Amino acid sequence: NPSPPHIGGDGSLDRLLPSVSMGISPRKRTTSQCKSEPPLLRTSKRTIYTAGRPPWYNEHGTQSKEAFVIGLCGGSASGKTTVARKIIEALDVPWVVLLSMDSFYKVLSPEEQTLAASNDYNFDHPDAFDFGLLTHTLRKLKQGKSVKIPVYDFTTHGRQKEWKTVYGASVIIFEGIMAFADKELLKLLDMKIFVETDSDIRLVRRLRRDITERGREIEGVIKQYNKFVKPAFEQYIEPTMRLADLVVPRGKCSQLYYRVQVLMTSQQPWRRKPSLLAALASAHQAQPLPQTLSVLESTPQVRGMHTIIRNKETSRDEFIFYSKRLMRLLIERALSFLPSQVCVCVCTPQGEDYVGRTFYGKRVTGVSILRAGETMEPALRAVCKDVRIGKILIQTNQDTGEPELHYLRLPKDIGEDHVILMDCTVSTGAAAMMAVRVLLDHDVQEDKILLVSLLMAEMGVHSVAYAFPQVKIITTAVDKKVNDVFHIIPGIGNFGDRYFGTDAPPDWSDEEMDEPSY
Repeated sequence: NPSPPHIGGDGSLDRLLPSVSMGISPRKRTTSQCKSEPPLLRTSKRTIYTAGRPPWYNEHGTQSKEAFVIGLCGGSASGKTTVARKIIEALDVPWVVLLSMDSFYKVLSPEEQTLAASNDYNFDHPDAFDFGLLTHTLRKLKQGKSVKIPVYDFTTHGRQKEWKTVYGASVIIFEGIMAFADKELLKLLDMKIFVETDSDIRLVRRLRRDITERGREIEGVIKQYNKFVKPAFEQYIEPTMRLADLVVPRGKCSQLYYRVQVLMTSQQPWRRKPSLLAALASAHQAQPLPQTLSVLESTPQVRGMHTIIRNKETSRDEFIFYSKRLMRLLIERALSFLPSQVCVCVCTPQGEDYVGRTFYGKRVTGVSILRAGETMEPALRAVCKDVRIGKILIQTNQDTGEPELHYLRLPKDIGEDHVILMDCTVSTGAAAMMAVRVLLDHDVQEDKILLVSLLMAEMGVHSVAYAFPQVKIITTAVDKKVNDVFHIIPGIGNFGDRYFGTDAPPDWSDEEMDEPSY
């Protein structure tokens, strides 16, 4: 095989996973770090927000492209994380996750704990890492799913109880000393970069770190390096250099960034064409409304409340009052679609038996699409005692017209729940589709999602039902049309501005608001 592009020397690879074992003293770090937070990267020149994730699925609701995974390998203190951050700055990717291999050290057995205490456990051997969990996690993250990352405690040599949740990426940068040391893991890497740094420089960095940060003596650091770290690098890490697509010494990164940019630009892993919005606008013409749609009966009361909130002359006070009335009716209607079962007999105060029904499920969770969806939360809390609430912020990119995911906060173990997804208006369905896709990526079952909205356009109903045929859709009214800027016609105006008393610009569009009514 040809050697990878390289500015320095070249290495040979005889075996991918040598069987020779050797001892090494334990690391002194407290916990591993998952480098996906915070959701922005600060540089000397600018701040790059890694939020604003464009659609990673098509109009069918299925994933259109997997995340692009860059593997960074190199010895300890070689500068892998620095190179990763510089790659992010150079490429300006819209949504990126940095994943550290340090999070995937195995939990030590009591016998291994004893070895670690006497500096006889080898933390730089491939067997020290949980490659099964690591491969499963990276594969799931590459597929766009939500994953839980262990937090490794280097003091107890175990994992903390609370794991970090990481979700979604256009680009994943995976770094670690053994990043290339597993065949299954290598299959997930779209690009492999080896960060080569002179051993003397790495030693100086380790000396500085261990003496200043860990209070160790210089003699002990040098002894540990010569006895364990250096042999481990030569045996397990340096040979994998040949597997790399690019080899670059730290400090000479200009060629690296150029090569990475060329390859990634050719693949465009984070861009989608054609536009999701355009695809939705041209689909589902003249089709009957789906059976998964439930519209609140248009009683004189419901019709009267719609008359008030649709009237542009209605005061804000009355708009809020009658919107809340409709929300309460809507939530009550949505709850009737939750599964139930006949419960055991209960005894009434009169001493008689009564056979009733009870909710058949683990929990009900509400998720609001910010900001307008938040207005429906009080109605849900009023009828669901101790309901858990999650939030998703979806905004429109003014350049592309596409919805973008900017923020989410979902309750723990939401995948076990029935979820009521709340947004006040749904026009094209693009934001609702993104929110449903987020829930599915967090392991919520499609048939356990109920989308509730005060007002929907037929286009939005069809878009959601076509992509996610098992999602139940509940609304108080469906309008037939959207105009050329995707406003619902006759519509209700910008719900968020009317409810919160904020002013929209004269040429407002749903796509430019905090609560885009897609």
